[in-house]
Amino acid sequence: MVGPRRTQMGEAQSVTVPSAHLIPALEAIGAAAYVVDEQGRIIAANRRAEGVLGRSADELVGRDAHDLLHRGPQGQQLARSQCGMRQVSHAASPAGDGREYFEKADGSLLPVFWTIAPYDISAGRAGTLVIFHTSGQAPGPGADPEQAAGTLTAFERLALLAETTTQLTSTFDTEEALRRLVSLVLPRLADWAVIDLITERDEVWRAAVVQADGDALVHHDGLEGPMPPIPEESPMPLSQALRGVASALAGPDTYQGSPDSGITAEQHRLFETTGIHSAAIVPLRSTRDVLGALTLGRAGQPGAFTGADLALLDDIARRAGLALDNARLYQRQRKVAETMQNHLLPQMPSVPGLQMTVRYLPAPDASQVGGDWYDAFTLPDGATALAVGDVVGHDLEAAAGMAQLRNMLRAYAWSQEEPPSRIVERLDDAIMPITDVTMATLVLARVTQNSDGHWELSWTNAGHPPPLLITHDGLAHYLTDGHGLLLGTGIRRPRPDATVRLPPGCTLVLYTDGLVEKPGHTLDEGLNRLRQHAAALAHRPLPSFTDQLLHRVQPPGLDDVALLALRTPAQERDHHRRPTPS
Repeated sequence: MVGPRRTQMGEAQSVTVPSAHLIPALEAIGAAAYVVDEQGRIIAANRRAEGVLGRSADELVGRDAHDLLHRGPQGQQLARSQCGMRQVSHAASPAGDGREYFEKADGSLLPVFWTIAPYDISAGRAGTLVIFHTSGQAPGPGADPEQAAGTLTAFERLALLAETTTQLTSTFDTEEALRRLVSLVLPRLADWAVIDLITERDEVWRAAVVQADGDALVHHDGLEGPMPPIPEESPMPLSQALRGVASALAGPDTYQGSPDSGITAEQHRLFETTGIHSAAIVPLRSTRDVLGALTLGRAGQPGAFTGADLALLDDIARRAGLALDNARLYQRQRKVAETMQNHLLPQMPSVPGLQMTVRYLPAPDASQVGGDWYDAFTLPDGATALAVGDVVGHDLEAAAGMAQLRNMLRAYAWSQEEPPSRIVERLDDAIMPITDVTMATLVLARVTQNSDGHWELSWTNAGHPPPLLITHDGLAHYLTDGHGLLLGTGIRRPRPDATVRLPPGCTLVLYTDGLVEKPGHTLDEGLNRLRQHAAALAHRPLPSFTDQLLHRVQPPGLDDVALLALRTPAQERDHHRRPTPS
């Protein structure tokens, strides 16, 4: 979201509103910090930064950090080419312990030390994280090396924790979260990373064994896979971490004795295979449970892990555990939503001579069950009823309304031998007094086979995107006739029917608007894109046609999508038939 903000000079400029995850991530750093966008404008600052600079967030956000803060030793304005901090920021690589002067709100000069690191503002947008402290707070050159956590300075640790927070909280995909976690710690802290996860059935699965080989991260699939059960009393480091008891340091000597459990034997194999000479093992915890363990190992890297390293890794693992737990909850909720939706949607009938396929793509929000639906069933007179519809809303209420609407439509269509328009009129009359549905769109159609063997489609459209008909030769056009008002308006008006003869080997596509509506594009553009791809795929077998159509159209994923495709049987052309002898 972009909006204007007035600078002190009265000049309007466009300011990017920060993503919701930025503020909590900055508050978790524990030092004064702010984030700038690609143009050097401040888009978020934490309370410590406000206090140190004497400026509120409103006075910081939207301003160019260089113009507002950066000064020379005598308080003079610095040329951009002379500002080392700005040059480092543009290099898009981490740098630390630089010296700078900031101007406070009262005009006084504040000597600071700073650390800069690249920072993901949001998907596809890069920014820069600036962590700073006053010179009186700077760690001196004689600081205890135990406080330096290996080769990282105190402020490099803060930058790593901030990066961990923003990287891991910006995804709800478990595998992507694990990939990001490994990329954060390798090769910065170690040259081996091992992640063991506890599954929902309390089994242990070694999900990742990754080695840093220069700039490349190499997965060792042979060391991954199922692990023995967690021993209840074992004092060995990994066993304790998986029980959430404690973090620990380990080395080859730790696993030299006779193994007390299967997990200990697997750890012995890991140390022998990788050549790890020093390891730190920490639990991955959520607020509710232990999710697994993270093991970092050094084989090619010199130096052993220390207690300060363990404290840093505990903090990283705590953040990783929360992110993994959120991802698991999201995926579990999404699975429940998909399962519920799939149970609400019917199985397709078997109709001699016709092929049918259906697809349903759920909305991206795991908490939302959509109101999109499809249906097909055989009528008492032998015709096949087809329906695709969309109930307004994206929640359980919409899904319940969808089920009500579909069941009522089935009942009316089965009991009343009437054209589609009259069935939909009856349904519209019943929506307000009987169901919880406010508004809905749908296409209801009948497919019948005439005495001459040809197939015919009759339909009515209640405010829904038009069906698409594609011939076997790739001619595609929308069936725009039979169009009337959507359901639930309260307006009583006769609904039209339309009829078309279905050519041999043609494909009929009924779909919901999630397939053709895309932010930044018109509906006509979406319909044209669907028509072009459907025409190009006309020769494909129907299941392949349907899958490839979804793949090529690439629904934006902002809404659920229901799709029903039907194909008539191909017939020999008359001129290919041999004349009957007289």
